[in-house]
Amino acid sequence: MELIEQQQVQNLLNQYQNKPVYLHVETTNGAYASHFDEKVFNAGTFLRNIQVSYIQGIITGGNKEPYRIGLKLDNGWIYVQGLTHFEIDAQGRFLMAGLNYQGQLAAALQISETPFEV
Repeated sequence: MELIEQQQVQNLLNQYQNKPVYLHVETTNGAYASHFDEKVFNAGTFLRNIQVSYIQGIITGGNKEPYRIGLKLDNGWIYVQGLTHFEIDAQGRFLMAGLNYQGQLAAALQISETPFEV
């Protein structure tokens, strides 16, 4: 994966809009959070193979901060914050991840025209 380049990611988001796509969304502070501070509890979200067709994808943020991506649906939004890296993998899937300062996964947004493996 490489560091997010905002315009390149925006162009990729535009390529998937108005198409039925599958999403993988994951956020976590990781089970490791409570190991370093007992006042912090593990929190996260995991969605896989959610099929949507978004009408607009927007990337914002940057300027030494992680990026935020919003996918506008007909009846609401999907929003993932904390993204730092991206790639198109060998299967043509658009993968974005947010890695914390220790290189551990904090957030993921993945877009594919075919379902992800279960």
